[in-house]
Amino acid sequence: MGAEPGAVLVTTDLTVGGMTCAACVTRVEKRLGKLDGVTAAVNLATGMARVSHPAGISPDELVATVEKAGYTAALPEPPKKQEPADRDGDGDGDESEGARRERHRLVVTALLALPVLVLSMAPGLQFRNWQWLCFALAAPVAVWGAWPFHVRAVRGLRHSAATMDTLVSLGVVASFAWSSYALFLGGAGDPGMRMPFTFVPTASDGVAHIYLEAAVGVPLFVLAGRFLEARARHGTGEALRSLARLTAKEVSVREDDGSERLIPIEELRAGQVFAVRPGERVATDGQVTEGSSAVDLSLVTGESEPVEVGPGSPVVGGAVNAGGLLLVRATAVGADTQLARITRLVTEAQAGKARAQRLADSVAGVFVPVVLALAVTALGFWLGAGADPQAAITACVAVLVVACPCALGLATPTALMAATGRGAQLGVLVTGPQALEGLQHLDAVVLDKTGTLTTGHMTVTRVTAVLEGLGSDAVLRLAGAVEQGSEHPLGRAVCAYARRESGEQRLPDVSEFSALPGRGVRGRVEGRLVEVLAPDEDLPAVLVDALTASESAARTPVVVRVDGAVEALIEVGDVVRPGSYRAVDRLRRLGIRPVLATGDREAPARAVAQALGIEEVHARCTPEGKAALVRELREQGYRVAVVGDGVNDAAALAGADLGIAMGSGTDVAIGAADVTLVRGDIEALVDAVLLARRTLGTIRTNLVWAFGYNVVTVPLAMVGLLNPMLAAAAMSASSVLVVANSLRLRAWQPSSIPVRRYA
Repeated sequence: MGAEPGAVLVTTDLTVGGMTCAACVTRVEKRLGKLDGVTAAVNLATGMARVSHPAGISPDELVATVEKAGYTAALPEPPKKQEPADRDGDGDGDESEGARRERHRLVVTALLALPVLVLSMAPGLQFRNWQWLCFALAAPVAVWGAWPFHVRAVRGLRHSAATMDTLVSLGVVASFAWSSYALFLGGAGDPGMRMPFTFVPTASDGVAHIYLEAAVGVPLFVLAGRFLEARARHGTGEALRSLARLTAKEVSVREDDGSERLIPIEELRAGQVFAVRPGERVATDGQVTEGSSAVDLSLVTGESEPVEVGPGSPVVGGAVNAGGLLLVRATAVGADTQLARITRLVTEAQAGKARAQRLADSVAGVFVPVVLALAVTALGFWLGAGADPQAAITACVAVLVVACPCALGLATPTALMAATGRGAQLGVLVTGPQALEGLQHLDAVVLDKTGTLTTGHMTVTRVTAVLEGLGSDAVLRLAGAVEQGSEHPLGRAVCAYARRESGEQRLPDVSEFSALPGRGVRGRVEGRLVEVLAPDEDLPAVLVDALTASESAARTPVVVRVDGAVEALIEVGDVVRPGSYRAVDRLRRLGIRPVLATGDREAPARAVAQALGIEEVHARCTPEGKAALVRELREQGYRVAVVGDGVNDAAALAGADLGIAMGSGTDVAIGAADVTLVRGDIEALVDAVLLARRTLGTIRTNLVWAFGYNVVTVPLAMVGLLNPMLAAAAMSASSVLVVANSLRLRAWQPSSIPVRRYA
């Protein structure tokens, strides 16, 4: 049912227990959907339900609704701190009591079932009364080993629901019941009885066959399959656990008197200063107030190279300090940090469903009732055709056991978990499967210039000194010194560049500083008059050539005069990001049309486009103009993505088929985007497209296998060509194969493509 217009909707996450297959997922979603204004997306792989509901419906009502459907539900508990017993950090230290109990059940079942399987399948090992030993070993397996399946089947029956557990329970009961009849009443209890093992059921020779191997094999293989499946699913969520391990537990806060005290990270507040020593993780997002070092961001943003930071530099929580002592002022704590936002986005992305999975869920909703009908049909057909009763029962049991909706339910969520986790490691965050589908089908991408293709920061691009003058190093040192008194972006760029080139040595002091409005600055440095001014016509020939090249490249030139003599020309501009050349070229090779749209002037826009080989350029674009450009491209039939990082990009991001925000951009841009490139590198966009194509290819492969497996094996079981024990093994293997295929995404690497340079 839809919510009433104007109703306030809230989102609540629930932990749902007892789900074992896609039919369970469909049942929970349908039961929650019967509440007015409620919609739910349930994830089999994570056991989580994301419920959107009116504010008037309480979480307790949602929990009660799920429980009425025959499952358990609860609000998620806050994440626990890593237990000391978990020395290797793999998360096994806090294994749940339920998981340990199921592992114990599997081990005991295997010890009891293996002798039965060996004796049943190897006639040469069968001794007098072997069948009675097998019966004694099989009884606890059929009852205690399969108890979880029986309990869930009965619970589903009470709620008029049939699930995978119903099929398994019926298969075990039917196999064990027929074997009991054969032993006690059908002549199979004779001490000297021998029974050959065949892969295809055969007619009896006057003595009823026993199927104790099926009675123990079905629970054994299903328990083993679910154990392996759970371990594999645990692997698909490794990225989230890695992010959680990046969170510091304690932080050393620096007091006003210079002393330090260790406090839990939960007590840290924005504005407090904390120390980060070499090898330690930065406790939270902040700004360096003292010290310089290199920080390793690879585990947070995917940035492979350490980043140099100093006073005034921003740092991200979770980054590793690779150098000296840093003092950092906290700017964000708790849920407001970048690491928390990344974790939240990855978690939310894993809750969605691709279009193909929604089809699979629809099929799963009727899957079990259809299988039950097919099993009864097979039984009736064989008995009606005059076949041996045990052959008819064998075919019926095989149909019940071989059918598997589990793989259908796991096809998408396991692939999504692995892909979104891998994406986070590469610095790519997607909001869900819809964003992946959008990335896969892109035709055109509208790229912003400043901050996206370029660094977004003014910097010195070239210094040209006159011949027989002071030299570029000396001139740059003097120019940087006089610009210390300037607040103009050009002056700050020259000063910062001079500091870097001098090896962070202190620049000389400036005196008699004065700003010349519209022209530049002047001052005395080490007794010499230094002027940094806009260029005039009185320049040496070598600087005239440099000036012409600078203007054609849309850079801003300034002339440095020392004691009245022209010494050098310094060019300042917003430089192209190193990865932009490769990114644009790779986008074109992927069949995606790059379009440059910027609010900047025509000259710098054309210069950047020419350098990157972008043919279509739109300069001086207003926010409305960018949004109109997106609409125009969509009307031409293109599926359009917009990449941007500023407030002026938000409208275009929201209006595109896919919005992509740079992680270094504003919160408005990131909030309007479907994909965030945390790495701040435009080449991450190409990685995102390739990852999306690989992920959706994996999902399609999983679903083809899940559907194809049932299409092939169910008919084989119905015509009596499949032994129930082998059917159980095949059914368990189908789910494990689907999860294992998804796990391959964890090791996915972007392909390497040679780069063509453009003049």
